[in-house]
Amino acid sequence: MSASVFFDNNSTTLIDPEVLDAMQPYLHHQYGNPTSRHRFGRAARQAIDLARQQVAYACGAHPTQIIFTSGGTESNNFALMGMSTQYLSNEADNAQQILVSAIEHPAVTRPAFALRRFGHRVGVIACDHQGRLMADSLSSNLERPTALVSMMLVNNETGVIQDVASLAKIAKQHGALVHTDAVQALGKIPLNFNELGVDAMTLSSHKIYGPQGAGALVLDKRVDIQPLLHGGGQERGLRSGTENVAAIVGFGKACELISARLHSNQMHCRQLRDRLEQGLTAMGATIFGQGAERVNNTSFFAFEGIEGETMVVALDNAGFAVASGSACSSDSTEPSHVLMAMGVASDLARGAVRISLSAQNTMAQIDEFLMVLQQQQQRLKTLAGVAMM
Repeated sequence: MSASVFFDNNSTTLIDPEVLDAMQPYLHHQYGNPTSRHRFGRAARQAIDLARQQVAYACGAHPTQIIFTSGGTESNNFALMGMSTQYLSNEADNAQQILVSAIEHPAVTRPAFALRRFGHRVGVIACDHQGRLMADSLSSNLERPTALVSMMLVNNETGVIQDVASLAKIAKQHGALVHTDAVQALGKIPLNFNELGVDAMTLSSHKIYGPQGAGALVLDKRVDIQPLLHGGGQERGLRSGTENVAAIVGFGKACELISARLHSNQMHCRQLRDRLEQGLTAMGATIFGQGAERVNNTSFFAFEGIEGETMVVALDNAGFAVASGSACSSDSTEPSHVLMAMGVASDLARGAVRISLSAQNTMAQIDEFLMVLQQQQQRLKTLAGVAMM
């Protein structure tokens, strides 16, 4: 094929041309600092205020609940570090735990485990074989005094949608604060911060055709949270530092567009995924989380006896960019921790490949991909057979 096809949209998306157009003035002639009092500064402040409204509308929040950050990782760290500070104790017997789910992104699990050095314990909420978080596991963990529970809304590997609203009710009954990483939910399912019943929610721009380097923590104003960054007092003193105006404007515009296109985009992705998974099933693939409710753009699968990393390289050489199921970090080749939590055999988990679709992908791309995938599957099986002789 003449050009590469991008099927890794859960990692990042192509910036929308309308988003780029909205950003351009703030990359060129409109360069005021939003804290300045002159007309350039006022224009930048007005642009940020508009973006705050656009982001709030997209996630069912109030503009005053939006705190802009550099992205999902900062927002997750901000939530876990900032919301747990009031519960820190130097006495082990008084330490309250942080609960995270077994399927969280490292941007949640790593700050959670980092909090152990401040006296926190860390508990883990289990999932079932379809990747759905288990209410009884949450309840049993909550028997220990708990400061904060963090549960993602949509899993970045399987696409499985979690019943965060119901789980949050359980956590609140035990007096815990609740955070949800909704990075993979925004733009894929209807999202309403207040209806979820959580105290904080993480969003990211570059998952919804916006620029990299922008995100938000949506925060209930009644929550006592300590800032990670201290300085000039931007974002109500909760996230100091001169705002990335162009990226924030792009994030706002992306939210405006994704809100208007939510239904059409997801129906398009559903048609593509259905065609993809028909072909995968015919080839004998195992599709993870298929029995659970999932977002429409994600398919996570494996073939027996074929390493996922090997398949990813083969498909890349054939013109298709996909992701493997390795741990979501650059320094690990271990099987997906999500699949391990789901009870998938490690040999099969090592074969995991993720396809994540976007509004720009086409049915013709799916059909060509299935043809190439079948060729690579047969080739790699033959090579594996020869290697075993």
